[in-house]
Amino acid sequence: MGRFLALFNGVADEADKAGLTERQQTEFIQAWGSWAQANEKALVDPGAPLNAKKLVTAQGVEDFTDSLTGFAIVEADSHDEAVQIFSDHPHLRLIAGNSIAVLQCPPPPV
Repeated sequence: MGRFLALFNGVADEADKAGLTERQQTEFIQAWGSWAQANEKALVDPGAPLNAKKLVTAQGVEDFTDSLTGFAIVEADSHDEAVQIFSDHPHLRLIAGNSIAVLQCPPPPV
């Protein structure tokens, strides 16, 4: 069983976000809940939004923005199985162009 990190990429700008109706937002939250319930055995961490981003370097710390909007962590028998778990996630249908990157997280070397 492997562990996989899903990073949600959002293409919406502020106008796109403002254009979502209350009904669309409610339907999205309900669809997310249904997806999470259907995949609850695989979910290690259902995730959360990603906000207030800071970049730490040897030169210091600075605020930054990017397209990452959230994350989740699942366990699956294979990378392909983990990808399949996210293939029908409602995030992909909320705004055209949204995507989900699924990364394998192998255990640390001993």
